[in-house]
Parts: sequence; structure tokens; C-alpha cells
Amino acid sequence: MRNSRHLARRCAVQALYQWQVTGQSPCEIESSFIKNENLADRHLDYFQELITCVPRHVSEIDRLLSCFLDRELERVDLIEHAIMRVGAYELKYEADTPANVIIDEAIGLARVFASEHGYKYVNGVLDRVAKEVRGHT
Repeated sequence: MRNSRHLARRCAVQALYQWQVTGQSPCEIESSFIKNENLADRHLDYFQELITCVPRHVSEIDRLLSCFLDRELERVDLIEHAIMRVGAYELKYEADTPANVIIDEAIGLARVFASEHGYKYVNGVLDRVAKEVRGHT
């Protein structure tokens, strides 16, 4: 399951970044990712869940994240913001997935897509989110 979710998360982060930058609807973005990425079965299902549910809960997710940021949300790097949105969504709404798996996946995505030390920031914020919503990490 972890491998299928890894690809779904990676694609969802990229799609949500595109959503943030362009303002395109998630449905428009979804179709281009399905065509261009190897998304099938659970990959596709989880990708669709993330790009549908994160925007649906974006206000709540951003309020949660804002409690643990050291700057205004608008000043957070957009790709780091997308990664943290996916992580915060999963921590709050995917109780069957262990917090350490969610945070490790977010760190890995930040190492690939974010600034050189962005993974540390993502880790620190999501660790605090996990403690808030799950009572532990």
C-alpha cells in the first residue's frame, strides 16, 4: 500500500501546487495527470481523493497549519505549502495511516521538490500538527 500511496502523494503534491499557482480547478488538473502519469488502481483512487479533499478542506487545513508556522501562510514556499497541506489532510482525516509514515512521506517529497532545507521546515510543522490532531507522533 505504501508504494501506491507514494506515487499518489507525489502526483497530488504536484497537482495541488499547480492548483495554487494557476487557479485551475482540480478536475482540469486531474485529467492531465491521469494522462501523463502512471496512475492506476489504488494510485489513481488515492490521488483523486487527495486532489478532491484537500481543496474541499483547505480553509480548515490552512488554519491548522497556521498555528505552527513561524511566518504568515502567504510567505510559505508554495511547494512546501502543498506538501504540508497533503500531510495535514492525511494526519487529520486518514487515521489508519500512521503519523510517522505520513511525515516521512512528506519529508521525502520535500527533499525532492522543496528548497534545500525545506524538508526540515515541513517536518517541524507536520510533527506539531500530528501532536495536535493525534495527540502524538
